[in-house]
Amino acid sequence: MKDAILLFIFGLILLIKGGDWFVDGATGIAKRFKIPDILIGATVVSIGTTLPEVMVSATAAINGSGDMAYGNAIGSIICNTALIAAITVAIKPAPIDKKSLIIPVCFFFGSAVFYSSMAYFVGEFPRWSGILLLLTFVVYMVLTIAKALNSPDRKSPVLNADEKNNEDEEKSSLLKELIFLVVGAGLIAVGADLLVDKGTFIATAWGVPQTVISLTFVALGTSLPELVTAITSLIKGKGALSLGNLIGANIFNLVLVSGMAISIAPFKVPSGMMIGNISASLILDIPVMLSVMALLTLPALIRGKLSKTQGYILLGIYAVFITLQFVLL
Repeated sequence: MKDAILLFIFGLILLIKGGDWFVDGATGIAKRFKIPDILIGATVVSIGTTLPEVMVSATAAINGSGDMAYGNAIGSIICNTALIAAITVAIKPAPIDKKSLIIPVCFFFGSAVFYSSMAYFVGEFPRWSGILLLLTFVVYMVLTIAKALNSPDRKSPVLNADEKNNEDEEKSSLLKELIFLVVGAGLIAVGADLLVDKGTFIATAWGVPQTVISLTFVALGTSLPELVTAITSLIKGKGALSLGNLIGANIFNLVLVSGMAISIAPFKVPSGMMIGNISASLILDIPVMLSVMALLTLPALIRGKLSKTQGYILLGIYAVFITLQFVLL
């Protein structure tokens, strides 16, 4: 147990340092190519911080544990939205570019409707549904990158004589930013893997059931990169990067993480926890997932800004959700 706790702490340290380097690299690249923070956050940063969820769910699918893959994806979305995004919004709501939010929000709810329909009306996720989710991921990435490249703010500047002389130095700086991005992502992945593995071991030793672990401990563990990135972004005054990362990460949890797990090993809706004769997931988990995302994004699209009240409400919902997971055992 002592070794597990030490490795858990070491994983946390790797996450913190990796998150710092990853944000530095991502924001540097965004600034260099004049790409809005929220777009780089919804693509590159989201992929990096979603790596733990991908690894955990793919491994769970290979091992025939569909319950963990399912719970990890939904639990991570709830954690990202009602805990991590809520913290950043409650502390310091960031300015919102409504146009940049339209594509991510539409893709999330479109994917969520499909995912929910499979859960409610089919009761399982066949392989073709996983492949369709992966194709949705590809389409989302293509559209998001195309939007960033065609942004009116992204123009190729005309270099003067001094700027031309500094071209080699700029290339070196770009290489440094890319190294920060890659190494940061690697540290995040390794740190999260240690955190989840040892955290799950500790939780199991304390007698916490596997169904609760996947929706709480594993989901929180794999969402720690988003938490570290969000806090780091907030400290560096890059709140838009944080929001874009979280929305992008939520999309990836549905279309990339779930899509990969389903494609590897199709599974049914878990029935480990029941409310009456119905799976608790259909009554509690999916409705909460949709509700917290609606509460976070719809006011931002309508009013063009977030409020601290949203953050407080989301944090309250997360506290109730976690409490119910243990009450319903």
